[in-house]
Amino acid sequence: MIPLAQALVTQPVQIFLIVLAIILFAPLLLNKLKIPHIIGMIAAGVVIGPYGFNVLDNDSSFAIFGQVGLLYLMFLAGLEIDMYHLRLNLKRGLLFGVLTLLIPLAFGILTSVYLLRLDWTTSMLLGAMYASHTLLSYPVAARFGITKAPAVLIAIVGTIIAVIGALLVLAATVSIRLEGYFNVSAIALLAARLAVWAVALLYAFPRLTRYFFKKFNDKVTQYVFVLVLVFFAACSAQLISLEPVLGAFFAGLLLNRYVPVGSALMTSIEFVGNALFIPYFLISVGMMINLRVFGDTATLGVAAIMLSVALVSKWLPAYMAQRAYGFDSYSRNVMFGLTAAHTAVALAVVSVGYRLEMFDERILNSTIAVILVTCGIAPLITSGAAAKLKVKMVEAEGNEEATRHIRVNNTLIGVANPVTAAALVEMAVLMRNDRGRHKFYALHVRNDNNAAAKAISRNSLETARKTAAGADIVVETLDRYDLNTVTGVLNAIEERDITEVILGMHRRMTVIDSFFGNKVEQLLRSTNKMLMIVRCFIPVNTITRVVVWVPAGAQYETGFSRWVRALSRLTRQIGCRIIFCCRAEIQPLIRGVIYTENYGIRCEFRTTAAWDDFIVMSNRVLDDDLFVVIGARPQSVSYQPEMAELPGFLQRYFSRNNLMMLYPEQFGEAPALTSFTDPLASDIGSSASPLLLSLRQRWRRLRGK
Repeated sequence: MIPLAQALVTQPVQIFLIVLAIILFAPLLLNKLKIPHIIGMIAAGVVIGPYGFNVLDNDSSFAIFGQVGLLYLMFLAGLEIDMYHLRLNLKRGLLFGVLTLLIPLAFGILTSVYLLRLDWTTSMLLGAMYASHTLLSYPVAARFGITKAPAVLIAIVGTIIAVIGALLVLAATVSIRLEGYFNVSAIALLAARLAVWAVALLYAFPRLTRYFFKKFNDKVTQYVFVLVLVFFAACSAQLISLEPVLGAFFAGLLLNRYVPVGSALMTSIEFVGNALFIPYFLISVGMMINLRVFGDTATLGVAAIMLSVALVSKWLPAYMAQRAYGFDSYSRNVMFGLTAAHTAVALAVVSVGYRLEMFDERILNSTIAVILVTCGIAPLITSGAAAKLKVKMVEAEGNEEATRHIRVNNTLIGVANPVTAAALVEMAVLMRNDRGRHKFYALHVRNDNNAAAKAISRNSLETARKTAAGADIVVETLDRYDLNTVTGVLNAIEERDITEVILGMHRRMTVIDSFFGNKVEQLLRSTNKMLMIVRCFIPVNTITRVVVWVPAGAQYETGFSRWVRALSRLTRQIGCRIIFCCRAEIQPLIRGVIYTENYGIRCEFRTTAAWDDFIVMSNRVLDDDLFVVIGARPQSVSYQPEMAELPGFLQRYFSRNNLMMLYPEQFGEAPALTSFTDPLASDIGSSASPLLLSLRQRWRRLRGK
């Protein structure tokens, strides 16, 4: 199809309408045909582009939005990576990266020299094109929910190694072409610029992000700030002769820590990218494809050789990784599908070669054919393998879930005013149970029926609802008129079968006022549900560590595993470390809960021996930490007389720290606890029940008196 002199549609409003219609209807149509929507976007770009029916021209708008979409795609890939699992698979990813760089490079050089009759310098440049690839199929893996699978993480690490290696080969080839010899200093200078650039961003981005998020809580402002950092990283990478996609991906890795998966900010980032920018990039890729290259017999022969090299040289590293790591065929095909597509970097390499007159039109057109075929094959391979890999992962998770009952969580969030409502809801949402059924209730209790009280209640509940909706979570709002706050909370607990309650920490109004306030103290005496009292001076996603102080005997409480799971989920969402300060006999039981649930968090332990260790910790808890104190109600198993002094210690030594006072559930159904060091000893209460231990402790106290 020969392009017309001018595109049929040139008005901006009409162009945007056509693009939006493609983004809307292509997935709806292709889902019925079991074809990945990525193929539909690229095919639509071919049809409406200048080499199709020439409906739209591949002008600067598609160049801009297409480049933005590619950077957005790489940024999302870095942002959605589970850093814990990435570290676990880092060594394997590095090995796969070396394989997926060197094998295509070697294949490309040899076939170009002996089959295409190119010189060695030109063959090196073409080998760099084969070695590089783009994570075009990553949205397919994200849609199937396999982004945490080892195969996906290994492919992502391999992509970075391959792209960096290809760019270094490109720099070396250009140096040889222009100067006539291999300039080692030029390559060393590029590597030095890369190292300085990475260290500078690694130092600046986390500090800027933490400072900005503390100062500005508006999600729109935070979203724009994140995009500024992403494009600054991409632009700075381009200034030092690197590809912008590397900068966008590196920015995603650096911001991964501050954008939790379950946060409202992450929901906004994914929504905008998947709804607009990434589809725009896919359509722009299709508009660059010229189907006429398949009509030239001379080009077809070269294209067949190049396409064979491109596919085989990317399949071999995936096969070798499968054999080395013991993966199944589905994981191998996922790695192959993610690394098979050639787009941005390949075009950059070939454009440089064509500009330096190292490539002729046959190589250029054959590269377009390679891009066309690999962009069509890669999503299909990834889609087919990802579906089967997801089924296998679900079956494995189902076998694990069969060993434990499906948990039901009903969280009650007490919102007293609109100022603190958003922070409490964010904390509750980040602790949500994503492996069972979890419902959230926002409660405001008022004992006055005037207009001012109703307005405060309405604004508080509306703030809670909007905050949760930003993270795609439904919160049922409860506006309750009752005798007092404690009665209203207790009635809501009974009516909604609440399992845990989250409240904001009381602010002392007078000198004689208690640390927790009369309402919380009454609530502690009136309910046995898990109660969390929270005070955060900084946004939750800027917390650097979670430090947990656990009293002696806490493992005997019936709510022990529940609070360990809740804090583990919070730590996993934030992406920080959690440090348990407890006695040696409690540590294997905490490990048992964390590793049995497979939370994949960085947990550390500090052994404590006496109550006085609590005071020493005041010098070790930083301003950006969340200090969690596990309390105990009077007459409970883990209660000690010294705990009566706990509020005074908290007020004296931790008045400026982010604090959570957590009282575990009591008198419920105690689950069996598993020690991580001894998996066979599953029931810690088999030798002595909690009631017997409680009687023993009381008898010792009486004897001591």
